[in-house]
Amino acid sequence: MERKRIVVTGMGAITPLGNSVAAFREALFAGKSGITGITHFDPADYPCKVGGEVKDFVPGDWMDPKEAKRNDRYTQLAVAASRMAMDDAGLNGGIPGDPTRFGCILGSGIGGLDTIEKQTFRLWGSGPRKVSPFMIPMLISNMASGVVAIEFGAKGPNYGIVSACATAAHAIGDCLRILRAGEADIMLAGGSEASITRIGYAGFCNMKAMGTNFNEEPEKASRPFDARRDGFIMGEGAGILVLETLEHAHARGAQILCEVAGHAASCDAYHITSPDPEGVGLQACMRNSLKDAGIKEAEVDYINAHGTSTPYNDKTESAAIKEVFGEHAEELAISSTKSMTGHLLGAAGGIEAIACIETIRHGIVPPTINYEFPDPECDLEYVPNKAVAREVKVALSNNLGFGGHNATLVFRRFS
Repeated sequence: MERKRIVVTGMGAITPLGNSVAAFREALFAGKSGITGITHFDPADYPCKVGGEVKDFVPGDWMDPKEAKRNDRYTQLAVAASRMAMDDAGLNGGIPGDPTRFGCILGSGIGGLDTIEKQTFRLWGSGPRKVSPFMIPMLISNMASGVVAIEFGAKGPNYGIVSACATAAHAIGDCLRILRAGEADIMLAGGSEASITRIGYAGFCNMKAMGTNFNEEPEKASRPFDARRDGFIMGEGAGILVLETLEHAHARGAQILCEVAGHAASCDAYHITSPDPEGVGLQACMRNSLKDAGIKEAEVDYINAHGTSTPYNDKTESAAIKEVFGEHAEELAISSTKSMTGHLLGAAGGIEAIACIETIRHGIVPPTINYEFPDPECDLEYVPNKAVAREVKVALSNNLGFGGHNATLVFRRFS
């Protein structure tokens, strides 16, 4: 039996570069940075004082203001991006047909960290009776998926995924498999994160994971593959896709933005935070995603790299790409859009999937900004500093997470 084809019919993005897909795309192609000084809290005592904050976000513009107060910021961002994606897919009036055929899998790497922090302060300052009765549903990492399902009446497959920075890519991959298996006709897929908090920064700074050398020049702080990179810069936001079977999309006359052709997942089984220095797990992930898509290595035009701006990740990912693609690695366009957004942790795979789709649709490859000093261990074509016009029919998106989790998605121009 012929395998079902799965297509993207809607997208929603809340990012440090803007609160719409159009704003996100235009800033990416223009090579703009969304990294600024931290305003969510006073960073004076922190080694890293910059981040990719979402600006001008009003939760009540996207959901009932009373309900917004009962949800953590990460869920608010997820609802906003999901509503945007539903509108983009022509589904603002709801889905046609059986709601049990409409599912939702959204993830968050950390969940309601802001809620945990605030309620802990309330506990220690005022006692246990002052802790919010909404604390638990606000902080758990599956709640974005649950609240979005309530908002849109999605009664099909629904759960949250937690795999650190691979979360959103795994969510999209799971939705792909559910749709192929015939368990649903339409799915909301992606991730959301809002971890720019005092406790979040304290933890990541103290493990020496974050960049600290460009506090006075925030826009230069995230610099994947550059020899002066010194750590990742945290971002926040949400990236959500509407995925459908091709038959369902055609039946309702939907726009088709792109095809999700393949997905694979693997684990390094090496270390809780560091990638396998040989990149064996990521190699297997890329190879298996192409096998799943039925696409050969030489057919790939672009890779949206995980590219975190950390010393180990960038050289390991570069080595893995060279091992998988051989001579073709020299012909690939590779970029890390984290140079502009920062690292959105569990939401990264969602917005980077959108970056791949927009690259395919518009024939423009976003740059890796702040690429100034070549690193001999990172010697591929990283599209330095300026976007390039290039036909892209097939794009890969890599996402790696603490715990050794790897995820690769394959996107193909729809025809």
